[in-house]
Amino acid sequence: MKTAYVFPGQGAQFVGMGQDLYNLNDEAKALFEQANDILGFRITDIMFNGTDEDLKQTKVTQPAIFLHSVILAKSLGDSFTPSMVAGHSLGEFSALVAAGALSFEDGLKLVAQRANAMQKACELQPSTMAAILGLDDETVERICASVEDVVVAANYNCPGQLVISGSMEGIDKACALLTEAGAKRALKLNVGGAFHSPLMEPAKVELQAAIEATNIQEPLCPIYQNVDAKPYTSAAAIKANLIAQLTGAVRWTQTVQNMLADGAEAFVEVGPGNVLQGLVKKVDRQVPTSSAKIEG
Repeated sequence: MKTAYVFPGQGAQFVGMGQDLYNLNDEAKALFEQANDILGFRITDIMFNGTDEDLKQTKVTQPAIFLHSVILAKSLGDSFTPSMVAGHSLGEFSALVAAGALSFEDGLKLVAQRANAMQKACELQPSTMAAILGLDDETVERICASVEDVVVAANYNCPGQLVISGSMEGIDKACALLTEAGAKRALKLNVGGAFHSPLMEPAKVELQAAIEATNIQEPLCPIYQNVDAKPYTSAAAIKANLIAQLTGAVRWTQTVQNMLADGAEAFVEVGPGNVLQGLVKKVDRQVPTSSAKIEG
């Protein structure tokens, strides 16, 4: 049976995440403690006992979700048998570590650098994102292109749900036009900035050198990457796609469609929450989905 393992991105976090893994076995506990040392602060304290506000800071959120996903995948042991993997935005890094293309330490360092670079890019220019429900992708793309300010399609989450990203003015104008065009909702999101848009260029420049200097190996199965939703196993291509990801769109709808076309018979979500299972079901209601669970 071909199983696709998928890894969530920012927004899936919750207070208490990962505590069961920490308590379950010594290997998981050791990885969490190693992460505390690498990051230079006790992220486990925030994950297990912090406030929602603390956990929502980009520099905390991204490593926290990465750690939950990767340590959960490692805790699955021999039962982790992916035919293919993918991750939503940040989740792409979790997927690469789980599939053996990146070491735990290198993956965590890159995620921490990515989070800090994105935080800085957000502070350079006030920007935001908005969820657009009930319109087809082409209509959203056309209207975004008609706005003079920066605004682009950023996350193709599932049919009829697209997140746009851009400057405050660009998002306001696009939301008004998209509502006029018949969107069921045009909802501004509570995020720190315009992720997956040209406004992340400063973060991309900063992260590019770090990614290029990191050792990436061939993963144990194809990874379907966000920028074009296609499967990759070449280390050079994986690096190039990771760099392009910060300013490029997350093509999640197309990723799920391509995995299904390539024979995926079930989807397992590895990490906090079940957002991706919901998005998979919007693409194909029949395909079985589940959350990765450890026996303990």
